[in-house]
Amino acid sequence: MLASICVHPRKPILGTCSDDGTWRMYSIPNGDLIMSGDGHKDWVSGMDFHPRGTHAVTGSGDGTVKIWSFSSASCTSTLRDHTQAVWSVAYHDLGDFVVSASMDHTAKLWDTATGRCQQTFRGHVDSVNHVTFQPFSNNICTASGDKTVSLWDSRSGLCIQTFYGHLNSVTCAAFSLRGDTIASSDADGVVKIWDVRMVAEREEIITGDYPVNQCHIDRSGSNIACACDDGFVRVYSASDGSLLRELEYEDAVQCVKFDTEGKHLIAAGSDGSVRMWA
Repeated sequence: MLASICVHPRKPILGTCSDDGTWRMYSIPNGDLIMSGDGHKDWVSGMDFHPRGTHAVTGSGDGTVKIWSFSSASCTSTLRDHTQAVWSVAYHDLGDFVVSASMDHTAKLWDTATGRCQQTFRGHVDSVNHVTFQPFSNNICTASGDKTVSLWDSRSGLCIQTFYGHLNSVTCAAFSLRGDTIASSDADGVVKIWDVRMVAEREEIITGDYPVNQCHIDRSGSNIACACDDGFVRVYSASDGSLLRELEYEDAVQCVKFDTEGKHLIAAGSDGSVRMWA
Protein backbone atom coordinates (compact mmCIF):
# COMPACT_ATOMS: atom_id res chain seq x y z
CA MET A 1 0.00 0.00 0.00
CA LEU A 2 1.19 3.52 -0.81
CA ALA A 3 0.38 5.75 2.15
CA SER A 4 1.46 9.13 0.84
CA ILE A 5 2.84 10.96 -2.19
CA CYS A 6 4.57 14.32 -2.68
CA VAL A 7 5.55 16.32 -5.73
CA HIS A 8 9.06 17.76 -6.18
CA PRO A 9 8.98 21.58 -6.08
CA ARG A 10 11.30 22.09 -9.08
CA LYS A 11 11.45 18.93 -11.20
CA PRO A 12 8.90 16.46 -12.63
CA ILE A 13 9.52 13.97 -9.81
CA LEU A 14 7.09 12.15 -7.54
CA GLY A 15 7.91 10.85 -4.06
CA THR A 16 6.03 7.86 -2.65
CA CYS A 17 6.10 6.10 0.71
CA SER A 18 4.90 2.63 1.43
CA ASP A 19 3.92 0.14 4.13
CA ASP A 20 7.00 -1.93 3.12
CA GLY A 21 9.18 0.58 5.04
CA THR A 22 10.64 2.33 1.99
CA TRP A 23 10.29 5.61 0.11
CA ARG A 24 10.89 6.05 -3.60
CA MET A 25 11.30 8.80 -6.19
CA TYR A 26 9.98 8.42 -9.73
CA SER A 27 10.18 10.62 -12.79
CA ILE A 28 6.76 11.77 -14.01
CA PRO A 29 4.98 11.07 -16.19
CA ASN A 30 7.06 8.07 -17.43
CA GLY A 31 7.49 6.45 -13.99
CA ASP A 32 11.22 5.63 -14.05
CA LEU A 33 12.66 4.88 -10.59
CA ILE A 34 15.25 7.53 -9.66
CA MET A 35 16.08 6.72 -6.04
CA SER A 36 14.80 4.74 -3.07
CA GLY A 37 15.57 4.70 0.61
CA ASP A 38 15.11 2.32 3.49
CA GLY A 39 16.08 2.76 7.12
CA HIS A 40 12.77 2.98 8.93
CA LYS A 41 11.87 -0.10 10.98
CA ASP A 42 8.15 0.09 10.11
CA TRP A 43 5.80 1.46 7.45
CA VAL A 44 6.53 4.91 6.04
CA SER A 45 3.43 7.06 6.34
CA GLY A 46 4.45 10.55 5.24
CA MET A 47 6.98 12.27 2.99
CA ASP A 48 7.72 15.82 1.85
CA PHE A 49 10.38 17.48 -0.30
CA HIS A 50 12.60 20.33 0.86
CA PRO A 51 11.47 23.55 -0.93
CA ARG A 52 14.77 23.59 -2.86
CA GLY A 53 14.37 19.91 -3.70
CA THR A 54 17.69 18.86 -2.15
CA HIS A 55 16.32 16.74 0.70
CA ALA A 56 13.24 14.82 1.79
CA VAL A 57 11.68 14.18 5.18
CA THR A 58 9.82 10.98 6.07
CA GLY A 59 7.74 9.85 9.03
CA SER A 60 7.13 6.26 10.07
CA GLY A 61 5.23 3.80 12.21
CA ASP A 62 8.50 3.31 14.10
CA GLY A 63 7.91 6.74 15.71
CA THR A 64 10.85 8.45 14.01
CA VAL A 65 11.25 11.27 11.50
CA LYS A 66 14.18 10.97 9.07
CA ILE A 67 15.81 13.56 6.83
CA TRP A 68 17.43 12.31 3.62
CA SER A 69 20.04 14.01 1.44
CA PHE A 70 19.79 13.35 -2.30
CA SER A 71 23.41 14.34 -2.95
CA SER A 72 24.72 11.64 -0.60
CA ALA A 73 21.69 9.32 -1.11
CA SER A 74 21.60 8.72 2.64
CA CYS A 75 19.79 9.56 5.86
CA THR A 76 21.43 12.61 7.47
CA SER A 77 19.41 12.73 10.69
CA THR A 78 16.87 10.75 12.70
CA LEU A 79 14.51 12.67 14.98
CA ARG A 80 13.21 10.59 17.88
CA ASP A 81 10.97 12.55 20.26
CA HIS A 82 7.58 11.01 19.39
CA THR A 83 6.39 8.11 21.55
CA GLN A 84 4.11 6.54 18.90
CA ALA A 85 3.72 6.28 15.12
CA VAL A 86 4.27 9.40 13.00
CA TRP A 87 1.52 9.90 10.41
CA SER A 88 2.51 13.05 8.58
CA VAL A 89 5.49 15.37 7.96
CA ALA A 90 5.96 18.71 6.21
CA TYR A 91 8.70 21.25 5.45
CA HIS A 92 8.41 24.97 6.13
CA ASP A 93 8.58 27.20 3.01
CA LEU A 94 12.19 28.14 3.85
CA GLY A 95 13.26 24.55 4.55
CA ASP A 96 14.79 25.26 7.95
CA PHE A 97 12.03 23.58 9.94
CA VAL A 98 9.99 20.39 9.70
CA VAL A 99 6.71 19.52 11.43
CA SER A 100 5.45 16.05 12.28
CA ALA A 101 2.10 14.66 13.45
CA SER A 102 1.80 11.58 15.60
CA MET A 103 -0.51 9.01 17.12
CA ASP A 104 0.84 10.22 20.50
CA HIS A 105 -1.67 13.16 20.26
CA THR A 106 1.06 15.75 19.52
CA ALA A 107 2.66 17.57 16.64
CA LYS A 108 6.30 18.62 16.84
CA LEU A 109 8.48 21.30 15.23
CA TRP A 110 12.07 20.33 14.41
CA ASP A 111 15.12 22.43 13.55
CA THR A 112 16.61 20.71 10.48
CA ALA A 113 20.10 22.11 11.16
CA THR A 114 20.41 20.76 14.71
CA GLY A 115 17.87 17.91 14.61
CA ARG A 116 16.39 19.21 17.87
CA CYS A 117 12.71 19.42 18.74
CA GLN A 118 11.94 23.15 19.03
CA GLN A 119 8.27 22.93 19.99
CA THR A 120 5.63 20.37 20.94
CA PHE A 121 2.00 21.20 20.18
CA ARG A 122 -0.28 19.70 22.82
CA GLY A 123 -4.05 19.99 23.01
CA HIS A 124 -5.54 17.32 20.78
CA VAL A 125 -7.11 14.42 22.71
CA ASP A 126 -6.65 11.83 19.95
CA SER A 127 -4.16 10.98 17.23
CA VAL A 128 -2.88 13.90 15.13
CA ASN A 129 -3.39 12.48 11.64
CA HIS A 130 -2.05 15.24 9.44
CA VAL A 131 0.06 18.40 9.71
CA THR A 132 1.00 21.17 7.30
CA PHE A 133 2.36 24.72 7.37
CA GLN A 134 0.16 27.63 6.44
CA PRO A 135 1.89 29.00 3.29
CA PHE A 136 4.39 31.80 3.91
CA SER A 137 3.73 31.95 7.64
CA ASN A 138 4.91 30.46 10.92
CA ASN A 139 1.57 28.81 11.61
CA ILE A 140 0.92 25.09 11.39
CA CYS A 141 -2.38 23.31 10.90
CA THR A 142 -3.26 19.91 12.40
CA ALA A 143 -6.08 17.46 11.68
CA SER A 144 -6.97 15.07 14.47
CA GLY A 145 -8.91 11.97 15.40
CA ASP A 146 -10.67 14.16 17.99
CA LYS A 147 -12.77 15.60 15.07
CA THR A 148 -11.07 19.02 15.09
CA VAL A 149 -8.75 21.06 12.89
CA SER A 150 -6.40 23.42 14.76
CA LEU A 151 -4.11 26.29 13.83
CA TRP A 152 -0.98 26.83 15.96
CA ASP A 153 1.71 29.48 16.32
CA SER A 154 4.97 27.59 15.80
CA ARG A 155 6.99 30.09 17.84
CA SER A 156 4.85 30.10 21.00
CA GLY A 157 3.44 26.56 20.60
CA LEU A 158 -0.02 27.93 21.41
CA CYS A 159 -3.25 27.08 19.63
CA ILE A 160 -4.51 30.14 17.75
CA GLN A 161 -7.78 28.72 16.46
CA THR A 162 -9.80 25.50 16.38
CA PHE A 163 -12.31 24.63 13.68
CA TYR A 164 -15.25 22.55 14.94
CA GLY A 165 -17.86 20.76 12.82
CA HIS A 166 -16.56 17.36 11.77
CA LEU A 167 -18.46 14.44 13.30
CA ASN A 168 -15.70 11.86 12.82
CA SER A 169 -11.90 11.61 12.75
CA VAL A 170 -10.30 14.28 10.52
CA THR A 171 -7.88 12.64 8.09
CA CYS A 172 -6.29 15.63 6.36
CA ALA A 173 -6.16 19.43 6.24
CA ALA A 174 -4.89 21.24 3.15
CA PHE A 175 -4.33 24.97 2.54
CA SER A 176 -4.92 26.99 -0.58
CA LEU A 177 -1.71 28.61 -1.83
CA ARG A 178 -2.90 31.99 -0.54
CA GLY A 179 -3.32 30.46 2.91
CA ASP A 180 -6.82 31.89 3.39
CA THR A 181 -8.71 28.61 2.86
CA ILE A 182 -8.46 25.17 4.49
CA ALA A 183 -10.05 22.02 3.12
CA SER A 184 -10.39 19.22 5.67
CA SER A 185 -11.58 15.65 5.11
CA ASP A 186 -12.96 13.06 7.51
CA ALA A 187 -13.73 9.37 7.99
CA ASP A 188 -17.43 9.95 7.24
CA GLY A 189 -16.68 11.06 3.67
CA VAL A 190 -17.25 14.75 4.44
CA VAL A 191 -14.99 17.57 3.24
CA LYS A 192 -15.33 20.99 4.82
CA ILE A 193 -14.03 24.24 3.34
CA TRP A 194 -13.06 26.83 5.96
CA ASP A 195 -12.47 30.56 5.74
CA VAL A 196 -9.31 31.00 7.84
CA ARG A 197 -9.75 34.71 8.58
CA MET A 198 -13.41 34.43 9.56
CA VAL A 199 -12.89 31.05 11.32
CA ALA A 200 -16.07 29.92 9.58
CA GLU A 201 -17.23 26.95 7.56
CA ARG A 202 -17.80 28.12 3.98
CA GLU A 203 -18.95 24.88 2.37
CA GLU A 204 -19.61 21.23 3.18
CA ILE A 205 -19.11 18.51 0.58
CA ILE A 206 -20.58 15.01 1.04
CA THR A 207 -18.49 12.70 -1.15
CA GLY A 208 -20.36 9.50 -0.24
CA ASP A 209 -20.51 6.91 2.53
CA TYR A 210 -16.78 6.07 2.61
CA PRO A 211 -13.87 7.89 4.26
CA VAL A 212 -11.95 10.59 2.42
CA ASN A 213 -8.33 9.69 3.19
CA GLN A 214 -6.75 12.87 1.84
CA CYS A 215 -7.65 16.12 0.09
CA HIS A 216 -5.60 18.67 -1.83
CA ILE A 217 -6.28 22.15 -3.25
CA ASP A 218 -4.73 23.05 -6.61
CA ARG A 219 -2.51 26.15 -7.10
CA SER A 220 -5.39 28.23 -8.44
CA GLY A 221 -7.42 27.54 -5.29
CA SER A 222 -10.45 26.62 -7.36
CA ASN A 223 -10.35 22.79 -7.30
CA ILE A 224 -10.27 20.31 -4.41
CA ALA A 225 -9.24 16.71 -5.10
CA CYS A 226 -10.39 13.97 -2.70
CA ALA A 227 -8.86 10.51 -2.26
CA CYS A 228 -11.89 8.36 -1.47
CA ASP A 229 -11.94 4.94 0.18
CA ASP A 230 -14.53 3.67 -2.31
CA GLY A 231 -11.97 3.63 -5.15
CA PHE A 232 -12.61 7.05 -6.69
CA VAL A 233 -10.79 10.34 -6.94
CA ARG A 234 -13.36 13.14 -6.89
CA VAL A 235 -12.65 16.76 -7.82
CA TYR A 236 -14.94 19.48 -6.49
CA SER A 237 -15.27 23.20 -7.00
CA ALA A 238 -13.84 25.09 -4.02
CA SER A 239 -16.31 27.92 -4.53
CA ASP A 240 -19.62 26.02 -4.44
CA GLY A 241 -18.74 22.38 -3.67
CA SER A 242 -20.09 21.03 -6.97
CA LEU A 243 -18.64 17.78 -8.35
CA LEU A 244 -16.42 18.50 -11.37
CA ARG A 245 -14.79 15.12 -12.09
CA GLU A 246 -15.04 11.53 -10.84
CA LEU A 247 -12.05 9.33 -11.70
CA GLU A 248 -12.00 5.58 -11.06
CA TYR A 249 -8.97 4.12 -9.29
CA GLU A 250 -10.45 0.64 -8.61
CA ASP A 251 -9.10 0.30 -5.04
CA ALA A 252 -9.14 2.49 -1.93
CA VAL A 253 -7.38 5.77 -2.75
CA GLN A 254 -5.04 6.79 0.09
CA CYS A 255 -3.52 10.01 -1.25
CA VAL A 256 -3.96 12.60 -3.98
CA LYS A 257 -1.96 15.60 -5.22
CA PHE A 258 -2.08 18.14 -8.02
CA ASP A 259 1.36 18.64 -9.57
CA THR A 260 3.06 22.04 -9.13
CA GLU A 261 2.02 23.26 -12.60
CA GLY A 262 -1.56 22.04 -12.30
CA LYS A 263 -1.21 19.85 -15.40
CA HIS A 264 -1.68 16.50 -13.71
CA LEU A 265 -3.69 14.97 -10.90
CA ILE A 266 -1.84 12.11 -9.20
CA ALA A 267 -3.27 9.48 -6.86
CA ALA A 268 -1.98 6.38 -5.08
CA GLY A 269 -3.61 3.79 -2.93
CA SER A 270 -4.09 0.39 -1.40
CA ASP A 271 -3.08 -1.61 -4.49
CA GLY A 272 0.38 0.03 -4.47
CA SER A 273 -0.01 1.75 -7.85
CA VAL A 274 0.21 5.40 -8.86
CA ARG A 275 -2.35 6.75 -11.37
CA MET A 276 -2.09 10.06 -13.19
CA TRP A 277 -4.69 12.06 -15.08
CA ALA A 278 -4.18 15.09 -17.29
